[in-house]
Amino acid sequence: MANKAEELLKLNMHDIILVKPSKPTPSSILSLSTIDNRPELSINTLCQTIHTFQSPNNITQKDPALVIKEALSEALFYYYPLAGRLVKHTDGKLRIHCNAYGVPFVEATANCMLSSLNYLDGCDRENAKHFAFDVPLDEEDDENGNQYPLRIKVTKFHCGGFTIGLCTSHAVFDGNGASQFFQALAELASGKSEPSVKPVWERERLNGSITEHPLQSPMDNILDAVSPYSSTTTLVHECFKVDIESIKRLKMSLSKKVSDYSLEGESFTSFEALGAYVWRSRTRALKLNYDGKTTLAIMVGLRKNPSFIPPVPEGYYGNAFVDPKVVLTVRELNEKPLSHVVKMIKEAKKLGFSKEYIRNVIDTLETNKKEPFYHQGIGASMVLTSWLHLGMENMDLGWAKVVNMIPAPCNTFGTAGMCVFSEPSDLDPSMNGGVRIFVSLPSDAMPKFKEEMEALKLVKP
Repeated sequence: MANKAEELLKLNMHDIILVKPSKPTPSSILSLSTIDNRPELSINTLCQTIHTFQSPNNITQKDPALVIKEALSEALFYYYPLAGRLVKHTDGKLRIHCNAYGVPFVEATANCMLSSLNYLDGCDRENAKHFAFDVPLDEEDDENGNQYPLRIKVTKFHCGGFTIGLCTSHAVFDGNGASQFFQALAELASGKSEPSVKPVWERERLNGSITEHPLQSPMDNILDAVSPYSSTTTLVHECFKVDIESIKRLKMSLSKKVSDYSLEGESFTSFEALGAYVWRSRTRALKLNYDGKTTLAIMVGLRKNPSFIPPVPEGYYGNAFVDPKVVLTVRELNEKPLSHVVKMIKEAKKLGFSKEYIRNVIDTLETNKKEPFYHQGIGASMVLTSWLHLGMENMDLGWAKVVNMIPAPCNTFGTAGMCVFSEPSDLDPSMNGGVRIFVSLPSDAMPKFKEEMEALKLVKP
């Protein structure tokens, strides 16, 4: 239930302006990579994140909107494609038209203190929508293109704190790429003369070739798990906090059972243990039919992958990931020991680091351009991504420090199949070492999922 401050929240919105690069930039048309052109990363796939900044001693030292706007203009000199437009061409591929058109920027002022909203660290994710850039843009054309790849909203509060709503096209950035750009923006806003990491386009490095032997996708396995909530259009969005002690107990519990599943002597990560637990909990909450098949897609990055040769260069900000999958029947997921599911997740991650697998995935994506490589829908699949090491949680402008970052439940992060693991807020010492889990589910399924997450606190080591 919303608190009184949330119920009375009002924003005074300024007009949208277009921020252009501070200096002349090249005019060209740039191609995107095969991974950027994945069908599920369509022109309408926008990622909204909210970054909360606290002003030292609650004193307003600078106008954050003005500083961010000027820093954005400087950043666009280096990241000039972001000032262009994303267009879908007749061959079905997306390209950036670099024309220095500008990045939509809007300033807003809230009628409250950030502390009254708990710095957006509560479980009411719906409140985050107020600070996302969700303003319709009349200039955008139909689904075929002319989309802005980046939009920014700065909301100022009475306490001197502020939020930055970052809206990025997933066809242009992945999480690491967006973090790299945001770091550059923060550096310029703090007074540095240039970004510490220079951006690299070079999308051709992750292009594939047509192959006669494409990989099987989970779609070929007929993901026939069905939820009684499949037809619902009402999703609720929640954040679950899992403290370090709960994670330790879960891992200790699993470690006692690993010998039966060839994990003895191997360690497993918090991501693997929590990923298995959340996948099973979500399946139970959705009441999927036991004989149906379900899949878990795991995002595995390529940037620091030693088997990917030539390596992705430093400064590359496009999509650089593969998503190996685990496929099980609902019965197997529920009845086999959780340690077995952890083992399968670990094996899938190892596969994601295989040179042959990576190249086969990229070639398969190039071959099957129109087929999503994982099933999007309520029930049959879950996509798990980790923000635990993106670096966005360490942004410091010198005169303001980021204390929280959350996904706004819009577009990509508002789908039922997406689950995000994230760093806890800096303002909650009890969560040091813990993980926040962001999920979206049909409203009727969420109570059961909450029960499963409460049960995690009672796991015996």
